[in-house]
Amino acid sequence: MKTVCLDCNTVYTPDDARWERFASLGDFEVYDRTDESAIIERCAGADAVLTNKVPLNAATIAQLPSLRYIGVLATGFNIVDTKAAAAAGIAVTNIPSYSTNSVAQHVFALLMAITNRVEDYARMNADGHWCRSLDFSYRLQEWHELAGKTMGVVGLGHIGSAVAAIASAMGMKVAVFTSKPQDALPEVYVKMELDELFAEADVVSLHCPLADGTRDMVDARRLALMKPSAILINTARGALVDEKALADALNNGKIYAAGLDVLCNEPPKHDCSLVGARNCFITPHIAWASAEARERLFDIAFDNLKAYAEGRVQNRVN
Repeated sequence: MKTVCLDCNTVYTPDDARWERFASLGDFEVYDRTDESAIIERCAGADAVLTNKVPLNAATIAQLPSLRYIGVLATGFNIVDTKAAAAAGIAVTNIPSYSTNSVAQHVFALLMAITNRVEDYARMNADGHWCRSLDFSYRLQEWHELAGKTMGVVGLGHIGSAVAAIASAMGMKVAVFTSKPQDALPEVYVKMELDELFAEADVVSLHCPLADGTRDMVDARRLALMKPSAILINTARGALVDEKALADALNNGKIYAAGLDVLCNEPPKHDCSLVGARNCFITPHIAWASAEARERLFDIAFDNLKAYAEGRVQNRVN
């Protein structure tokens, strides 16, 4: 079996010894990145292809007659035309639930960066600001406890559930938008309609997939429902948010702050309206990428491919 990994670099570099496990299953080629113009050439004759963000659309799949397996090195698999793959007899698998703890932790890292400004204080004090202070304590701004505030969680899958549990443990009230009935939820969670949640929550954290019904779900109308003191957190998919509308809401003080790990274009274009927006805290899509999560991703990716080589298919999405 010939396997090609098109973009390993976000997980491990091509020379990392971990990739030798994949070579044990047959001929294996690994590339740090692959431009779309090189996909056909690199995948020619391959039985299996691994991809993280290199797209495999219907036109590309049609030019790879030997291909029988696509392993997506992520949970989201929208970079693959799964219908075209299924029609061509190609199994597509993903990596479910590997980053739940990492993403949930990052939600609160973003939230704490906004509320407590630890990085700002640390940077200023490294420059001697506290040494020059006339008082034993000083404040850059007012800050508030999260206990007693309402955390609105949009989507109650693995990550959303973990975020809700952490929020509850911190003394926050938890409001959720979910298809699950109220009697299937923890007693202290309150199920709300989406507009109600945006209006009531002090913090809104997005944890739903990107689909036709969720694209730009956070638009100008919905942002206008939020409190001026509210915070939006997005560690799910950039296109859930209308970026121009969010930038306007931040710059005009319609909401207080946003913590974002995902954007519509990654890396963002230089004219991205959110880069430099007021109280907008952006990290470069790293919520998934703790050392432990990457190890889990790698192990599951190998197990998926090994299962396929043995005539079984696990974690199939098409």
